[in-house]
Amino acid sequence: MTGEVPDRHARTVARLAAVQALYQIALNGTPAPLAVEEFRAHRLSGDFEGVPLGDADRAFFEDIVLGVVARAADIDSQVNQALSKGRSLARVEAVLAAILRAGAYELTARVDVPAAVVIDEYVEIAKSFFDAAQVGLVNGVLDRLAREIRPAELAARAAG
Repeated sequence: MTGEVPDRHARTVARLAAVQALYQIALNGTPAPLAVEEFRAHRLSGDFEGVPLGDADRAFFEDIVLGVVARAADIDSQVNQALSKGRSLARVEAVLAAILRAGAYELTARVDVPAAVVIDEYVEIAKSFFDAAQVGLVNGVLDRLAREIRPAELAARAAG
């Protein structure tokens, strides 16, 4: 990064596109590099609920998708531990699983993005697809993960 402030809208759109790509990968078994290429070539030019996907930060999109796939075992383990007793990622709806995986990846690998931003962004994405119960699940799981993965950041934020 060259010291430039990332465009928040471009990252928001990248997150939404990443969730859609992760859903496609999970549903169809599409290899991650092929899904990324397909989104770059065809889908990042459309829109979703009035949000132009062409505005996406394409490098950020690619990082999330390929990062989730590369760290799938660790991410799934983290998310499964953060889910309520009796729940597992394997039994969660595929879009919800994609949201949780993408959020967990960002909390783990993208320390340049504040935990509160990660949680807020994925909660907002969840609102596009789900009702309050699932949105609450996303908020709760990502909050638990943030407390585990970034305790110093959250303590500093609480103290400041």
